[in-house]
Order: sequence, then C-alpha cells, then structure tokens
Amino acid sequence: MPALHRVSLLQGRRPRRVADRAFRFFVLVCALSLLAIVALILLELIKGSLLALDQFGFSFLFKRDWDPVNGEFGALPFIYGTLVSSLLALVVAVPLSIGLAAFSTEMCPRALRGALSFTVELLAAIPSVIYGLWGIFVLAPLLSRRVEPFLAAHFRWTGLFEGPAYGIGMLAAGLILAIMVIPIVTSITREVMAAVPQNQKEAVLALGATRWEMLRIAVLRNARTGIFGAVILGLGRALGETMAVTMLIGNRAEIAKSLFAPGYTLASVIANEFSEATGDLYLSALIEIGLVLFLVTLVVNALARLMVWRITRGMPVRTHA
Repeated sequence: MPALHRVSLLQGRRPRRVADRAFRFFVLVCALSLLAIVALILLELIKGSLLALDQFGFSFLFKRDWDPVNGEFGALPFIYGTLVSSLLALVVAVPLSIGLAAFSTEMCPRALRGALSFTVELLAAIPSVIYGLWGIFVLAPLLSRRVEPFLAAHFRWTGLFEGPAYGIGMLAAGLILAIMVIPIVTSITREVMAAVPQNQKEAVLALGATRWEMLRIAVLRNARTGIFGAVILGLGRALGETMAVTMLIGNRAEIAKSLFAPGYTLASVIANEFSEATGDLYLSALIEIGLVLFLVTLVVNALARLMVWRITRGMPVRTHA
C-alpha cells in the first residue's frame, strides 16, 4: 500500500508540473511580447525617419523653419510648444494636485472621501476629445473675455501676456493639459503620502506639532521623491497629449514669448499633417518628430517610475476607511 500510494502521488504531480511549466512559458511569452512591441515601434520609427536624419542630421532639432513646399523642415517650434505648454500645465496642476492629495489623505471627512476619489478617477477617464470640446466652447470664451484681458492689463510688462486675446493659444493648451494632468499627479501623490509610516506622523504630533507642521515635516518631506516622480509622470502625459491640445493651441509653427500666441506641439503636428504628407521627405520628417516624442516620453516615464518606486518600495498599500 505505501508503494502504491507513492506511485499515485507521483502520477498526480506530473500534470501539475506540466501545468506549471505551461503557465511559466505563457507569462514569459506575454512579457517578451510587450518588449518586442516596444522594440518594433522604435525600429519602425527609426526606419521611417532615416531620410530626414540623412538630410538634416541633428540640426533638424534646432531649425526653426517648417516649409513643406520648399522642403525645409525643423522641429524647434514644436519642441518649444511642447515644453512651454507642458511646463505651464505643471505650474497650474502640481500645487492643486498636492493640496488635493494631502486633503484626501489626512483631512478629508469620511463621508466626502469616496466622492472625492471617484471624481478624481472620473477626470482621468474622460476622453481627450471631450476635454478639447469643453475647451473650445467653455474655456476659450472665458479666457478671451475675462482672463486674458485681465492678464494683459496687469501683467503685460512681463512680455508673457501680449497680443490679441483670442482664447485659442498656448495659455488655453496649458490649462487644458493641467486639468488632464491633475488626476495622475493626485492619485500617485496620494499613494506616496499613504506610504509614509503612521508612527512618524504620530511622533511629530506627539512633539506638539500642528497638523500643517506634521504634513510638512513627516509627510511631504518623506514623500518628496515620490511626489517628484508623480510630477514627472504627469509631465510625460502632458508631453504626449494630442487631441485636446490640437483643438486649442492654434497650430502655428512659430516661437513666441506671449502665451496668448498660437503654437504647435510635437504630437499635434503629427496629428494635423500626417495625412497631408505627400513627399517622402515630408513624411520622414514627421516620423522623426514621432521618434523624438517617443524617446522623450519613454525617458520621462522611466524616470518617474523609478522615483515613485524609491519611495514606495517595501511599503504596504493602505486604505483609509
């Protein structure tokens, strides 16, 4: 009987071993397929931009002219528009996101916490084109009638608020990007703040600190690396946003100091002109812009993930009831 029992156990283990190996092979294929997709995208972008790389070299990144008729292509206006609109979005979104995360983590009443979290998640789920439509019909008229005249009257001396107030331009694009970035920065910042050990907060309060001093000393100071990573991740979202920015930025390849002026971004020029690219050089220049955007977004997101991991590693996920 013992021998028969051992034989039956061995026979029962063989199907489990086969299933384990099959499952291990399946998940390995899934992981490798993801890496293969990224590699193929990069390879295709490099292949498609070889003509522009051979024609212009690295000077493509620093040329200001974009004239498809005469075969002159430069990405500097699009790089400038992408950076300005994204940085403007962070200037507006980061303080609001940190304040919202601190409130929902430490100060929010229990009855309001669920509704607040749901609203933040809802903002992240709204399609980009809906933000663009809202920007055209609500944000742009508000800027042209109220906000931009006020800024021009009081801050024209800065040079950032000059020119006609049409409502469509770099300022509108930056504000719509800020609204789209807030859910990302808020959710990650909230997780990072929740990862701060509770005993550190209690220790600071026990020493006589106020609630604000506890947030500043125990929470924000310990979570600063993760918060910075959340900001960089929000920047990655802003850099690659297409539809809403295309609908509000004005789509003109120029470099202007004023935020009222129209502009162009790396993503919006591809969306607008890819279907109109008739020549091989024109198409290759647009693909090279896509390559630049892909590499920048990849680096920014990798850096953000690394920073968030540094602050949250080893910390259990906690929920606030």
